[in-house]
Amino acid sequence: MSNLALVVRDSSTMLRRNLLHARRYPSLTLNLLLTPIMLLLLFVYVFGDTMSAGIGGGDRSDYVAYLVPGLLLMTIGSTTIGTAVSVSNDMSEGIIARFRTMAIHRGSVLVGHVVGSVLQSVVSVVLVGAVGVAIGFRSTDATVLEWLAAFGLLVLFATALTWIAVGMGLISPNAEAASNNAMPLIFLPLISSAFVPVDAMPGWFQPIAEYQPFTPAIETLRGLLLGTEIGANGWIAVAWCLGLAVLGYRWATARFNGEPR
Repeated sequence: MSNLALVVRDSSTMLRRNLLHARRYPSLTLNLLLTPIMLLLLFVYVFGDTMSAGIGGGDRSDYVAYLVPGLLLMTIGSTTIGTAVSVSNDMSEGIIARFRTMAIHRGSVLVGHVVGSVLQSVVSVVLVGAVGVAIGFRSTDATVLEWLAAFGLLVLFATALTWIAVGMGLISPNAEAASNNAMPLIFLPLISSAFVPVDAMPGWFQPIAEYQPFTPAIETLRGLLLGTEIGANGWIAVAWCLGLAVLGYRWATARFNGEPR
């Protein structure tokens, strides 16, 4: 059997293992999924009319259209926190030490976590998107190509954040620390253009909101789904995703291949 076939086989086995864990212990995933859903309902039904007026919209439906793309990306950040916790649990419970002694491809352990997390992120995005559609979100002008590009962006963004979350899990001594270390992944969307336009923020704060990974990705997703101006945000979002993916991959693999903590 070729080396590539061994990698695929072992990675598939680790993927099945992680998906079984997610199915047996769904509470963590559900708790993380509830955060963007609750924020979506809160901002639409409590602040929707006021926020719609603030962005120049006519009614609450305008703010629903503005809000949903940001919440979809926030859902990815929230879901990947579970990845950091899962990786930290594997490290602290000793199963990784056991895997090191087995005749399996070393990288398959991390690949299983990453692919499993990306799949969970996609499912979570679909569920949050379904809630958005139920409360009035529509994307009538998007073409099939734009929908495919939006899906590709979500998968690429999920992959990038997942590798960062894996690295955070590897450096954390326990699950609680992993959850705390990964909190920026859900905090950054709160200071992006997910809820209000960057132009509506204080001048000193605008660069913080504008030059971070979530804002260009959110604006790109809005442009694809709603037909708004994308500008340079598309290239910036892809550059952020690729940069974070490479950084997370190198960080996680270097940590994993080093001495066990």
